[in-house]
Amino acid sequence: MIETDIPGYTYGTDAVPHSPVSLEELQLLQSTLLLGEDDLIALRRSGDLLAPQVEAILDVWYGFVGANPHLLAAFTGPDGQPDQAYLAAVRRRFGRWILDTARAEFDQAWLDYQHEIGVRHTRNGKNRTDGVQAADHIPLRYVLALLIPITTTLKPFLAEGGATPDEVEAMHKAWVKAVLLQVILWSQPYVRDGDF
Repeated sequence: MIETDIPGYTYGTDAVPHSPVSLEELQLLQSTLLLGEDDLIALRRSGDLLAPQVEAILDVWYGFVGANPHLLAAFTGPDGQPDQAYLAAVRRRFGRWILDTARAEFDQAWLDYQHEIGVRHTRNGKNRTDGVQAADHIPLRYVLALLIPITTTLKPFLAEGGATPDEVEAMHKAWVKAVLLQVILWSQPYVRDGDF
């Protein structure tokens, strides 16, 4: 179990149901994405560089969401205003997600938590974790599309801390693959049984 004081962060706990995606299917996805051992090493290297920059990264990502009303709608309450407490709670988990992605532990606990993250974006789980009244669903198209702003804006942060241009490129490529892998896994709760 991963120890943390972040509310709603259930990675590695019994509170998370077993993913319907098997470890064998996960390995096939990794193979299809060309996500290999060099990428895992690059991801782990990125963690050292990104950990002290998590809040700055989140500032950029939250600035992007806040500048796009169609994305900010996911955090908007019945009064038509963004729920600041909800944004703050998700931000803490999002910061931890950066570190979890860099840790690159693609084991059963990680796979189960990816499924939980996906469910939390759908009508079956949205708002449940934080007990809020906001949009009850995040359209899959936006979950998929956010791959680009997340990975593109991350690259300058990878360049901080003395990495060579080749190391930055390797870490960035690994992040694109790892985020795409996660977005694919998050899409599973959106699709009909048998279609994933």
